[in-house]
Amino acid sequence: MGRATVRRDRYSRGAIFFHWTIALMVLFNLVVGIFHESLLEGLGLMPIHFAVGITVLVLSIGRWIWRLNHPAPRLPPGVPLAERAMAKTVQAIFYALIILMPLSGWMMMSGGPKPHAVSWFGLFDLPILPVGKTMGGASHEFHEIFGYAMAALVALHIAGALRHHFLLRDSVLRRMLGGSGLRV
Repeated sequence: MGRATVRRDRYSRGAIFFHWTIALMVLFNLVVGIFHESLLEGLGLMPIHFAVGITVLVLSIGRWIWRLNHPAPRLPPGVPLAERAMAKTVQAIFYALIILMPLSGWMMMSGGPKPHAVSWFGLFDLPILPVGKTMGGASHEFHEIFGYAMAALVALHIAGALRHHFLLRDSVLRRMLGGSGLRV
């Protein structure tokens, strides 16, 4: 099998699937992670948060592998060099965070005050990672910092996509929508 044929004006169906599935899971986990001790206390969502995080980790690795054989479409002509560089930087940080956040959460559970396995939706448990209490504590701090960084990056990403769609009226957002895309 040769390299996949790519429409150069939009993302492939696989890329769109990975993007939106991971995006929805990340949004869910950000809300649960940020508000679990206040607005969502007592709802018992943390086991789901852990399982969704592990799912994000697995899907992110799949997305990275997919991307190696399915390059992204080019940005529309006229996108300034600085914006192109920012888009690449934001994308690289997203890739790092969607891997590092679940890993830091898993390490936090493995090396915390009461180490325990992470259950994947009650179907099976992931093993406890070989990390000590010091690394577990550091992972907790990293996980929190990564969470706030992810929230800021998501806001920046959404603002940029909406700017391209509604103000610049170019095809940047439509490339990731699939089908005929959103019309203005």
